[in-house]
Amino acid sequence: MLTFGSVDNHKPMTTMTLKQRFPFRFGTSSYIIPADIIPNVEYLKDKVDDIELVLFESDEFSNLPSQADIQRLKELANEWSLTYSVHLPLDVYLGHPDRAERERSVGKCLRIIELTRDLPKSAYVMHFEAGTGVDINGFSMDEQQRFTDALRDSLAMLLNGTDEPASSFCAENLNYPFELVWPVVEEFGLSVTLDVGHLEYYGFPTADYLKRYLPKAKVLHVHGTVDGKDHNSLSHLKPEALELLMSELAHQPLASRVFTMEIFSEADFESSCGVMERFV
Repeated sequence: MLTFGSVDNHKPMTTMTLKQRFPFRFGTSSYIIPADIIPNVEYLKDKVDDIELVLFESDEFSNLPSQADIQRLKELANEWSLTYSVHLPLDVYLGHPDRAERERSVGKCLRIIELTRDLPKSAYVMHFEAGTGVDINGFSMDEQQRFTDALRDSLAMLLNGTDEPASSFCAENLNYPFELVWPVVEEFGLSVTLDVGHLEYYGFPTADYLKRYLPKAKVLHVHGTVDGKDHNSLSHLKPEALELLMSELAHQPLASRVFTMEIFSEADFESSCGVMERFV
């Protein structure tokens, strides 16, 4: 039998289920088959331990579950020992310089939190951004300070608006150095979503990030890059990066930690499971 962290070069068995096979909660996104959230959860219920609910709400499109959907998600979770990691909407800008925009963003987050209140959740995943198309990498020292002060204001509003513990909110590393927002994460007692796919995609030192932030990471996002685009099958993630990650997870086991293959197709899901079978 393979030990956790080892690699078997034999062709994996496609019939193997990876549910409850790792010392973490193995998961993927709620958009694997081309259907709404409930059919996706039905498809994934016997294959994973956690499902990332990717929720959208705009004037043009919304996939927010109805109360009947929420009840069905609860039933499926209870029957199949599932948890849900809730990805707060992407179009929220908690670091925006305009307080009215921050209030709008916080309000949108609070509506999602209230909607999913009764679901068994592993975490809330959140992005720290300053606005549509804003490149935080280009900020001056003063702009960086205004950005982090804006985040503090937004987080105070958010945490005052819910009884969810601060540690359930997991700030995700994006395309700028995470150390910029790390003091804010520590100050508010948040957790981390460590996106290894982003580290590899943007060229950050994966080993250094794992050493520094894995102890605070409740959620991991893992995906590969193809033709300059991320969120593809793990078969396109550098093998040495995945080996390093799995080795660190073996040394820092946490049963409640979520390992999300953040991908969005059935083909990518199947090939990614094939990659992960080697580590069972």
